[in-house]
Amino acid sequence: MDNTHQQLGVLLVAAGVLIVLVGLLVWSGGLSWIGRLPGDIRIERPGFRLHVPLTSMLLLSLALTVVINILRRFF
Repeated sequence: MDNTHQQLGVLLVAAGVLIVLVGLLVWSGGLSWIGRLPGDIRIERPGFRLHVPLTSMLLLSLALTVVINILRRFF
């Protein structure tokens, strides 16, 4: 097997492990604060609900950017 396929395999395994870890955190309630941060917009009225998690999505984007940049340095 050439080096490119081996790197792709390692990347897929790492992504799978990361997905499992995030799934376990969500399942256990460890990420229940997402969507409830200051800056997340929540409007509830009779017959109408609006939820815009601005701060949560900014933090998620920042975290994913850091992870992707770290992975790009190694692969």
